[in-house]
Amino acid sequence: MKSLFDTVSYNSSKLVTKTYSTSFSLATKMLYKSIRADIYNIYGFVRFADEIVDSFHDYDKKLLFNRFSEDLELALKHKISLNPILNSFQHTFHKYGIDKSLVDAFMSSMQLDLHKTEYLTEEEYKAYIYGSADVVGLMCLKVFVNGDNDKYDELKDTAMSLGSAFQKVNFLRDLKADFENLDRTYFPNADLKNLDEISKQAIIDDIEIDFEKGLSGIKKLPIEAKFGVFMAYRYYSQLLKKLKKTPALKIKDSRIRVSNPKKIELLMRSYVKYQLNLM
Repeated sequence: MKSLFDTVSYNSSKLVTKTYSTSFSLATKMLYKSIRADIYNIYGFVRFADEIVDSFHDYDKKLLFNRFSEDLELALKHKISLNPILNSFQHTFHKYGIDKSLVDAFMSSMQLDLHKTEYLTEEEYKAYIYGSADVVGLMCLKVFVNGDNDKYDELKDTAMSLGSAFQKVNFLRDLKADFENLDRTYFPNADLKNLDEISKQAIIDDIEIDFEKGLSGIKKLPIEAKFGVFMAYRYYSQLLKKLKKTPALKIKDSRIRVSNPKKIELLMRSYVKYQLNLM
């Protein structure tokens, strides 16, 4: 029965989320059950695409990515895939009427990671972030507003800002891995070999602008999504706080983390703020 295969597919996407990201998994658990599975489905898809270009160094990544891309197109066209992750994603894609251009933009940015290692201009940087992060936020927003196009249009810009903030925090946190293991540098106008406090502060100032705009949109989200997204915002804000306190040269030599006990503390504090409307 197709329904049984679909159940296996949804469980696979949930497992991918729980295995690859404890923080995102925790935030997703704070969403209403009615939309939780669809966010797992989106995460599973974007995680697998990202995993191909970032991790499979002993394999032909271009070949793997092209096959994944072809399978994605077939899944969206025929509304089924024997790849459980793509089968889950196509379900959510069609259920909420996600714009195909968002998927195409995401895959284009992932494809860049196969060969592009440096972003020299602000335009290149913004285009990559749009495809790798903003559009993921927009896919999730379609789920959060239950396909309501008017609400989607109202919150679109703030969702993109939040996605940008999350991605830029990831870039700053992962400087060491991206630079040393993948030979990638995303921030234009910054010498990552000799990152100084001025350059670091400029990056942080840019992220804080995105966070402020993103938070204004979180406050307007439907109740089914609001606390879960607020929890993700609080987690990334905590990461940014730790990065601000870390000397620039040390950021390049280590990966800043939020411990699991701290994540639980953040959850409890965030819940209190949410209940008291102190967002």
